[in-house]
Amino acid sequence: MARPRTPALSQKQYENLASFRFALRQFLRFSENAAQAAGVTPQQHQALLAIKGFPGRSRVTVGELAARLQTAHHSTVGLVDRLVTEKLVKREASKEDRRQVFVLLTRQGEKLLEALSSAHHEELRRVGPEIQELLGRLGGEGDE
Repeated sequence: MARPRTPALSQKQYENLASFRFALRQFLRFSENAAQAAGVTPQQHQALLAIKGFPGRSRVTVGELAARLQTAHHSTVGLVDRLVTEKLVKREASKEDRRQVFVLLTRQGEKLLEALSSAHHEELRRVGPEIQELLGRLGGEGDE
């Protein structure tokens, strides 16, 4: 069965997509630099944030963390190993099922994440209005 043909994009839509991609990349570059300045890799920072920001609880399984980071399970195990070595997270066996292991932040991990998150929050305050405007344009406003 043939797919329905999508209408061609206008020049303005291409410009909006490019501007949005540029704004996102600028924020990601800020994030990468902030993580490195704090002494962690961008992926380690993302892992700390994914653990702290997990819906409904402050600990995750390696599988849940892998899903949040969109990485392979074995890669996530290596990442957690490095975070444990850096004393930023610890592993804790489930009380209900000893086969299940959770990963949670240490006090040191909490402090590091707090500093990084504050810096990110400030950067989002600065660039947020531009990103919101671009999102509005991508959603159909000002496409013509």
